[in-house]
Amino acid sequence: MELRPYDRLTCPLDGLPLERQGGSWRCARGHAFDQAAQGYVNLLPVQQKRSRDPGDSKEMVAARRSFLNAGHYQPIAAAVSRLTLAERPAGSTLNCLDAGCGEGYYLRRLAEAGQAAGPGRLAILGLDISKWAVLAAARQDRFASQGQGLAWVVGSNAHLPVPDGEMDRLLCLFGFPVYEEFARVLKPGGLLLQVDAGPGHLLQLREVIYPSLKPEKPVSLQPPPGFTPAGEETLAYPLALENQEAIASLLAMTPHQHLAGAEGRARAARLNRLEVDVQVRLKLWRRAPLAG
Repeated sequence: MELRPYDRLTCPLDGLPLERQGGSWRCARGHAFDQAAQGYVNLLPVQQKRSRDPGDSKEMVAARRSFLNAGHYQPIAAAVSRLTLAERPAGSTLNCLDAGCGEGYYLRRLAEAGQAAGPGRLAILGLDISKWAVLAAARQDRFASQGQGLAWVVGSNAHLPVPDGEMDRLLCLFGFPVYEEFARVLKPGGLLLQVDAGPGHLLQLREVIYPSLKPEKPVSLQPPPGFTPAGEETLAYPLALENQEAIASLLAMTPHQHLAGAEGRARAARLNRLEVDVQVRLKLWRRAPLAG
């Protein structure tokens, strides 16, 4: 597939189309957003922020980059790419948005899989509320040097800077879904792929850092409003972390870093090896036809 950045962005202030003019993106009402030297654009206005520096911190992004680039979650990336590229008409353009792309690992793997997937076009947009994550994603985009870079945007899942009914695929991987907004930007029949931790995910790490484990919350079987079920898979495999750096990176890239107490973090810091189970649920939801 031919790889290209998705470029039909909209203004986060008024929803009007944005046009690239030199080093800026501008709408008809004069709102302008500069393209950073690293290749991303910040479409998160102050009024859409809940804090001064929302999303993952610089340290969390660095930990995630180290852990993911070591290949520990490659099976998850392979499953995401397979499910994303399935059901596409031959020779068509597939518009794909990763809502909460982090430092871009899964989109880079998807881009590689797409290039080997035969005829057609794959237009990719990665969006995250963390400027540090999007900066890291743009810096690691090796496709940019080939003239086929991905599009990277700082933005909010609650206000996606994308026109209505534009996306064929939407990814929400270990993220925060906003189903109403996801339904708005997906085409009727388009697919939402949601990846979440299963009950056994990183169980051994959680047993180290917490005095006791809370019961798992029941999983809702009801489809989100505007969607119908389109498939579900569970992916599970053992993972051996062979040094303290890998263990520390795993802990630092998860919410457990902040939820665990000082004693739990100290116990994890004393480990030089840890075997954990990876267990994730991959759910596909299809955008229902529009009413009327």
